[in-house]
Order: sequence, then structure tokens, then C-alpha cells
Amino acid sequence: MTEQAPTANRYYLTTPIYYVNARPHLGHAYSTIVCDAIARRKRALGVETRFLTGTDEHGQKIERSAKLAGCTPREFADTIAGEFRGLWDRLGISYDDFIRTTEERHKRGVQHLFAKLRERGFIYKGRYTGQYCVSCEAYVDGPPGTLCPDCGRPTETVSEENYYFKLSAFERRLLEFYEENPEFMGPESTRREVISFVRGGLRDLSVSRTSFSWGIPVPGDEKHVIYVWLDALANYITALGYGSDKPEDKARFAKFWPADMHLIGKEISRFHCVYWPAFLMAAGVEPPRSVRANGWLLFDQGKMSKSRGNIVRAETVDEVLGADALRYFLLREIPFGQDGNFSFDALVQRYNGDLANGYGNLVSRVVNMVHKYFGGVLPEAGAATEAETALRAHAEAAIAAFGPAFDALNFSDALKALWGLVAATDIYLTANAPWKKPAGRADADHEALQARVLATAAESIRIITALAYPILPDAAAKVWRQLGLGEISEAARQAFLTNLAWGGLKAGTRFGEPAPLFPRAEKDAIERMQNLEDANNRSAVEAAGGQAQNETKAAPAEVAAAAPAKAPVPLAPPAPSVATAAAVPAPAAAAPAAAAPATPAAQPEAAQHITIDDFAKVELRVAQVLVAERVPKADKLLRLEVDLGYEKRQILAGIAQYYEPEKLIGRKIVVVANLAPRKMRGLESNGMLLAASLEGGAPVLTGFLEDVPLGARLK
Repeated sequence: MTEQAPTANRYYLTTPIYYVNARPHLGHAYSTIVCDAIARRKRALGVETRFLTGTDEHGQKIERSAKLAGCTPREFADTIAGEFRGLWDRLGISYDDFIRTTEERHKRGVQHLFAKLRERGFIYKGRYTGQYCVSCEAYVDGPPGTLCPDCGRPTETVSEENYYFKLSAFERRLLEFYEENPEFMGPESTRREVISFVRGGLRDLSVSRTSFSWGIPVPGDEKHVIYVWLDALANYITALGYGSDKPEDKARFAKFWPADMHLIGKEISRFHCVYWPAFLMAAGVEPPRSVRANGWLLFDQGKMSKSRGNIVRAETVDEVLGADALRYFLLREIPFGQDGNFSFDALVQRYNGDLANGYGNLVSRVVNMVHKYFGGVLPEAGAATEAETALRAHAEAAIAAFGPAFDALNFSDALKALWGLVAATDIYLTANAPWKKPAGRADADHEALQARVLATAAESIRIITALAYPILPDAAAKVWRQLGLGEISEAARQAFLTNLAWGGLKAGTRFGEPAPLFPRAEKDAIERMQNLEDANNRSAVEAAGGQAQNETKAAPAEVAAAAPAKAPVPLAPPAPSVATAAAVPAPAAAAPAAAAPATPAAQPEAAQHITIDDFAKVELRVAQVLVAERVPKADKLLRLEVDLGYEKRQILAGIAQYYEPEKLIGRKIVVVANLAPRKMRGLESNGMLLAASLEGGAPVLTGFLEDVPLGARLK
């Protein structure tokens, strides 16, 4: 029994709801751009479309991050949510709604959902004792000291009263649902993984927390806050008005739910394909029609993420090459559902080859020649020859191939087919050379050739532009005006893609003034983008350093007894945020440097005195070793990835002869955090370990008997 029925000729799609632990980067932009392209095409096909995006703003991680930043959780969330919304507006994302989980409409809907689950007997009170990853807001199965399987950070032991959701009751129902709805989730790798996970057995899931307060209170028991994943997933229905008594909200929910597509990062597939449909089934609400997971966006073959320090901002590409260049590259270069690599070199190569020298140059040549030879008015094409018939057939084949590929999310294949038409039109134009009059040809004959060739090429450009509009909205709008067709946004509102066919550009149409589309990227484009990112990363490090001054008073990890033998143990989810693109575990951010520990003499000479101001310049901080491995062909060096609480770093240390790498993992150490970066063996090191040793003896790493929070500064 469901609370609504689907409505025809409408489409509801959503991005992942982005976690406000850091500013948006290119991985977030990838997922959002994909959704935007889908929404634009649906609208241009006459489908009433609702496109939702937003931010997830609750949870223990946000509460702690705000404390370290010296502000309230609300202030912290307001800042980062503003960054996301500002970027989407800058990129021209055509979202219909931006939901924040701190909004009253969301709180009301989440509490309604929780009450409905409890009322229907799917929630009970219990107690959880076990491991929790604050960074991922995830329960982790394992003993104390277990590292999070998703981010690699050490988990904390927590013990608290919780409400549990009877997830175990939905194992059979979910498997039946997957079988009856084979298109529910994709790609196929996601489907196999999820089905295998469910067949492995489901245990009841904790859906509340009591050890912090930044969240939505459980109705009637406000010492509990609703677990951030139940809170976050509900955004898809609360944005439509779920839980509201207002007639307009009820009508909107009835019209657009169930969602036609949740587009997500593949690391959160289990939440959307297991927990979310189970929650909805339990509440008597129909599950979404499909969940599609995009792959990870890699930078230098590593997953793009703040913690790894290898993020690229969409603003950087927009500033140097424009938003359309970014959109085209991401959809053309990365087969949807697979991981895809991003580099400035590949971006500029694709930009110059396909956009500047390809589509942009073709449009410029044709529009300029129509102005030059026909005063800016499109001439009558006249009788078609074999060449025009062949180009028309190519255009019709592109129309036939583009739509099905795009609608199947095969954007790369769709664009390959379309740019095949760009190349064919360019070849046709060059072969017929309307700018060159052969010796002995009559003026009238040459003018007829010019008219036929330019009218045919212009019509081909119209087809290309119409199909490319969802991917290149800014460029398409400029070309539409240059072709004398007015505003493409108005054409989209009139569903101009519904009956796209050859012959829509009529003789006598007055062209607009020529204008450049994609100026060729010069040699310094890569350097300019890299410099912008370097400057941004330096600013981010400085800001993190300023926030870190407050970290000495951060709350220590919670400690509790082992879980009872029969206690239901929550499953282990990743962080409630996307990564698009978008990713494979990647090396940590290239970070600055560590040297081998100094070995003082057995009888030290009198040291030169320093002042307290000199000592204050040395920034000593507590870190925890996440990764330790030997550096190839360097007997003395270990490569460490350490967590400072506010960031992760790579440090090289000359202790390989004294410490086995695997025994360092999880250990808390002291690092010199403000040492200038330097390279050793081609690797950049960012910091230095603090150790003590006697002459000729092994170095001993500094450690702690007490539990000291990560990032705490030693004074």
C-alpha cells in the first residue's frame, strides 16, 4: 500500500545530497553537471521536470568541525552550503530546488517519517556499543582500534542508547524488489554488489544517536537525534512536501514521487539501494524508480577528495576555459558509471581539438561566410547534390544515435556520434570550398554553390547545436542567436527536441552577428589553472592552520565496553556525501617533508640558547599514522600518511631500519607541522616526525600515555 501513484509525463531527478564538511570540488560538480544535462534534455523534450540538489548539514563530524573552526554548527553549515549554491549558480545549473537539511520543512518531514516507522512497528529502542567512524558518520563492525574500511581513519568506541530500525525484516522483500525491478539500480557492478550484500544477511540498523546534539531530535524523545543517514536520505521526499499538511505540498509530492532517478556516487550505493527502499517500504511509500551510480573522478589516478589534498575546483576551469568546456570534457571523456581521470593536459587537448578547432571553428566559418557573401541572410539552398544528400543522411543518423545513447546515460557515445557530424560537416565544407572560385566558373554558378553549401552546413550546425544544448547550454545559446533563431531557452520551453528533423533553418533567416565561441587555449592555460589551484590550496592550508589553534580542547575519543554478544550491530556505511564522480583509493595529498631524526651526541655540547619566541615558531602537533610503507630503492625511508584531525599529510621519515611499517599504523605521534615542504626520492614530504635517540642508538618516536586528540598543539 503506497501513499501516491506515479504521474505521466513528469520526471523527478536528484543529485547526491552533499555533506558540508568541505567546499565543493570537481567531483561534486561532475554529478551535478550530469543531472543538469539530463534535466535540460528532458525539458526540451516536453517533459515536466523537477531537479533537486542540496546539502546534508547534520552529524557529529559537522559539530566537531564547527567547534574547531570557532563557530556554531549552524554558522559552519551556512558557510559551506553557500559555497555549494554559489558554485551551482556560477555554473548555470538549472536546479528547481535546493534543499538544506537544517530547514524546517526537512525537519518536519524527517520527524514525520520517523514517527511513521515507529507507528508501524519498525523501530525499537536498544543500545549500541562498538566502533564508529566520525569522519564517515558510519558504524563499523570490529573490535576497538578497527580502521574505517572506507576512509582508513581510526574508529572511536561508542556506547549509547539508540533506536533501531528493523532492517533485517526487509532482506527477502528487497531481493524480491530487485528481481521484479531489474532496472532499479545500475551500473551492473553496483547491482551485483548490492544484491550480494543483501544476500549476505541484514542486521538491524541504529537510527539515532545520544552522544551529541547537532541533528534532528527524535519526536517525543529529544535526547536522541536521528542518525544522519536516515535524516539525509529523506531529503528526496521532504523537498516535495512529505510530512506537510498543506494542500500544495501534498499535491507536489503526489505528482513527482516516486523519483525517476537518484544519481549518486558509487560509494553510497548501499545506502540508496538497501536502506532507502527499506525505510520507504516500512513507511508505506513507494521506492524510487532507479538509482544510478557514477564512478569516481580521479586526479593523477587518485580519487579526488579534500582529505587526499588532490582536489580541483570547478571555478578554476570556469575562469580559464569556461563552464561549457568543463561540462563537455566530463561527459565526453568519462564513460558514465566508470572511474575517469581528470588532468589539465587532457582538458586543454579536448578543448582545443573538439571545441575550439572543431565545433567553434565550424560555426565561425559558416556564419562569417553567410555575412560576407549574402549580407547575413541565409540563401535558398537549391537542388541537393549527392554531397548534400550524404550530409543530411549523416545528420539524421546522428539524431537517431544521440537520443538513445544519452537517455541510457552513455554520454560519451552520444557525443562521439554528434562530433562525427561536426567532422563530416567540416569535411563537406572543405571539399566544396565556397570561398574559392575555380577559374572559368561563371559567377552565377559559383554563387549557387555558395548558397547550397552554406545553407546545408548551417542546417547541420542547427542540428548539432540542438542536440548539444543540454551539454553546452551557453555555447548553444550563442550559436542559436547567430543562426537567427532567437533564444534557445525559449525553444527548449517549446520542446524543440521533440520533433528535431532536417530542414528547420529556413531561407531568408537573418543571422546574428558572428561572435567567438571557444577561443583557442594558449600554451599558458595549463599553467594558469595550476597556479590558481596552488594559490587556493595554500589559502586552504593557512585557514586550516588558523582553525587548528582551537584543537587542543577537542573532545577525546569516547571509550566504552565491548558490545553484548547478541546486540544488533549497525552496518558500516561511508560518508553521507558524494564523490563523483564522482574513485579508487588514492595516494594521500602530496605533502611536505620529513627528515630522519637527528642523533645527538652522547655528551652534548652546550646548546645555544633560544628565546621563547623562537620556540613558538615550531608547530608541534599530534597526528595518527594511517598508512606506513617502505619507499622503493630507499632503505632508510618510510612513506607515512598521517591524520592531523583537520587534514591528512604525507611525511617521509628515515626510520625504516628501526620500525616495521605495519606496527606504526594507528599509532599517535608528534610531528613538526610547519616545516617547509621538500622532495626526497621524487616524493614530497610535509612535516617531520619527532623522535629521541642516543648516539648510535635507534630513534624512539615521541608518544603519549593519555588519550590526546588529533591536531592538538604541543606547548
